[in-house]
Amino acid sequence: MGGQVRTSAVGAVLRGRVGQAGSVGQAGSVGQAGSVGRARSVGRMRVVGLALLLMVATALVACDSVGDETGAADAGAAADGRPAATGAGTRAAAGSALALLATLPVRAEDNSPKYQREEFGTPWSDVDHNGCDTRNDILRRDLRSTTVRRSDGCTVLTGELNDPYTTRIIRFDRSRNASAVQIDHVVPLADAWRTGALDWTDAQRRQFANDPENLLAVDGPTNQRKSDHDAAEWLPPSPGEQCPYIARQVGLKSRYHLWVVAAEAKAMRAVLQKCSAQPALGTTAAR
Repeated sequence: MGGQVRTSAVGAVLRGRVGQAGSVGQAGSVGQAGSVGRARSVGRMRVVGLALLLMVATALVACDSVGDETGAADAGAAADGRPAATGAGTRAAAGSALALLATLPVRAEDNSPKYQREEFGTPWSDVDHNGCDTRNDILRRDLRSTTVRRSDGCTVLTGELNDPYTTRIIRFDRSRNASAVQIDHVVPLADAWRTGALDWTDAQRRQFANDPENLLAVDGPTNQRKSDHDAAEWLPPSPGEQCPYIARQVGLKSRYHLWVVAAEAKAMRAVLQKCSAQPALGTTAAR
């Protein structure tokens, strides 16, 4: 657009110069012989001036062409899902999830052999050997005002959850509806399998499935709707919860050396560009 404006302006100047040169020629045809000679000299000067103006116009158009090609390259990078481009006008802060996203490999998913839940071990193992399974560890961590079964000191019976996906307050009562609150894998196990975990050892997959940094107590029905979808297919319903959710996925994928697919990277980038200073989460193992 800028090139068109500058080219038009130069064209106007050129037309003005040509018009003046023509006027000089006409004056020479009716004047004295000396006037004709002077007009011819002026005409030669006009020609030199016109050549210089044409050179300037060509340089301006060339600059605009370079700018257009650069813009086209940026657009192409965004379209094919390469996470290196952070988006026009968005600067990724050092240590941010957006900056970390740019370091994740982008590859096609691999689901051969197909995902099977048992590849990640028995659900809710006691991997930290504290006498309680992982599900109840996370319930105790994420719920408030909890009551615990006296006989084992582990099983959470009741509590109140501020759901991180919907921001709703959910009152949990194990005896009435245990599935009202479920434990979500922020990076779903099936997604992890398709983006690198199929090459892990059994011990690595078991650790990932029980990593507290990858686990959140959430609203049960919302967790069911999420299923094993990645960021391109599902985001938390509450817009304000999407940035920390994606920041945790990025941190976990980086720590576990998992990759992202192109559509997933594009969706992650779209979220994080709205909160470019959001730090990555889940980058260190929980103690």
